[in-house]
Amino acid sequence: MTCSVCFNLPGIVRRLAPAAALAVALAGCQTTQPMEVTGSIGTAQAAAPTSEGTGDRPTDVLGERYRADPRDPDAAIKYAAALRANGQRSQAVAVLEQAALTHPKNLAVLGAYGRALADNGDYKQALDVLNRAHTPDQPDWRILSVQGAVLDQMGRHEEAQRYYATALRIVPDEPSVLSNLGLSYALSKDLVRAESTLRRASAQGSSDARVRQNLALVVGLQGRFAEAETIARADLPSDEAAANVSYLRKMLAQQNGWKDPQAGKPSMRAQGT
Repeated sequence: MTCSVCFNLPGIVRRLAPAAALAVALAGCQTTQPMEVTGSIGTAQAAAPTSEGTGDRPTDVLGERYRADPRDPDAAIKYAAALRANGQRSQAVAVLEQAALTHPKNLAVLGAYGRALADNGDYKQALDVLNRAHTPDQPDWRILSVQGAVLDQMGRHEEAQRYYATALRIVPDEPSVLSNLGLSYALSKDLVRAESTLRRASAQGSSDARVRQNLALVVGLQGRFAEAETIARADLPSDEAAANVSYLRKMLAQQNGWKDPQAGKPSMRAQGT
């Protein structure tokens, strides 16, 4: 079922974690929003810096630096991050593809390239690149979390959860990884484990509003709307929290198969991501 209202959610996609777009798919709703997972595929890892007093857009400033020396890996990474933040995902992939060809063993370049591919919906190639972005003897928990997120996008939730578990052995109680794991459980329709994992994530002092909003979403998916609204209000204005919960009520009313364990897996399609 395609629900066109997903294109203009009152806040559940715009203001929650990027993973909320993925989580909306839990109810079978297809969306064109980037389906990212907290702290993983998104651009937060290499956010574009603002220009200092030039009045130019970051993409222009960083683009000029990149074009001045296309072989500079740092320039390529930062320019690609700015392009992704600007919604120019294919261009970001092209920049980093060239950088990866020039620097095939640069782990930072490979990590950024894998993220950009995943952001662009090229999941299989993203996995291939991310596998080269760290080594078994020196695993990078951030890359492991991205790999888990990509596997979740591909519907391979059990595999994804193993990657998150490995990441958590390196950084126990890291909230971004726990949030990814919680959403992975939710995609597997295990809402009880999803909630307990997201509560564990939100209890960490370093967690941010996105983790709590993911928790609110999962609580709401279980029909506990008042509690979901209370959690959401910790970070959102009360009117936006109420609007999110109101939308969630309507979404669940249209998706009666959600709580049926025999129902088919939720539909997932990320157009333009």
